[in-house]
Amino acid sequence: MHTVLEDMPVMFVEAPGGLTGVADAWERLEAPLGSLRGRRFYGVYFKGSYRACVATTDGDVPGELGLDTALIPGGLYATAKLRDWAEHTSEIEGAFAALQDANEVDPTRPSIEFYRSQRELVLYVPIIADAQRTM
Repeated sequence: MHTVLEDMPVMFVEAPGGLTGVADAWERLEAPLGSLRGRRFYGVYFKGSYRACVATTDGDVPGELGLDTALIPGGLYATAKLRDWAEHTSEIEGAFAALQDANEVDPTRPSIEFYRSQRELVLYVPIIADAQRTM
């Protein structure tokens, strides 16, 4: 499945050491937020760098929270869903690889994890064209 995303302003924490620092980045992102309820969370992976992100909302003051800001680029993305993701984190890398193998990937934009709920993770891989590769 393919979808078009709009640019999204976010606050983020960079994971030290790329994917090896993911847990630390999420802890540092969530700590200053207070309530997580109603927030939209994203993991963004680009060229070996991982960022734990939260969409900005009215009233957010990133500097006061000690968070950096960025824009997740919109555009055309191939998507897949992973149910009960917390119990299947080892499958995330393979699901991204399958999306990349089936599509022409745009190397100028990041891959994205959208934590839709405690049970559902949506994966986005940036693509150049709305056509699948032929085998």
